[in-house]
Amino acid sequence: MATHHYYSFYLRRFHSLTGVIPIGAFLVEHFFTNSFAMFGPEVYNSKVAFFMGLPYILLIEISLIWLPILYHGAYGCYIVCTGQVNTFRYGYFRNWMYLMQRLTGVIAFAFIIYHVYATRISGLLTGQHASFESVGRSLDNPLILAFYVLGILSSSYHLGNGLFGFLITWGIAIGDKAQRGVSILCVLVSAGMAAFGLAALSYFV
Repeated sequence: MATHHYYSFYLRRFHSLTGVIPIGAFLVEHFFTNSFAMFGPEVYNSKVAFFMGLPYILLIEISLIWLPILYHGAYGCYIVCTGQVNTFRYGYFRNWMYLMQRLTGVIAFAFIIYHVYATRISGLLTGQHASFESVGRSLDNPLILAFYVLGILSSSYHLGNGLFGFLITWGIAIGDKAQRGVSILCVLVSAGMAAFGLAALSYFV
């Protein structure tokens, strides 16, 4: 039993860490890069070509993006399946935030898997990498567009609320006053990321 708690402690700590670094940082970078679509297809495609031309790009993606996302998502699903939600019995604000964190995590994980496959893995298999035109064509499907909107909103909420948990878990936000301030900051992060991501998406539509 003690061994189980020992491993669970470190697995949860690593889960918390990967949610912010590198996944959170990657999400910010990804929204920023996609925002180059505002300047048109040529500029956006040049940014894609730049990243695809980086040395060891596949190794970088696997080690710094794909594996952390797989671990964070898989362990997050384990937490969802083994955790006990008492929102309807105790309707406190943080309980609802806990429930939303789990729901948005599952949605975000499914969205990221789809997005990575559609824009990167399929390109490795076919040799046709994502472009401004191909992204725009996929978003002509209203179901895919709706899924992207839901995925961006879920990812943004999950990052902001997860940042709150990260700062508490790692002892950065200590005390009620600090946690209230951090709570406001994290709400702003969620809202800002949602606006940032949806704006980037709009340039393809």
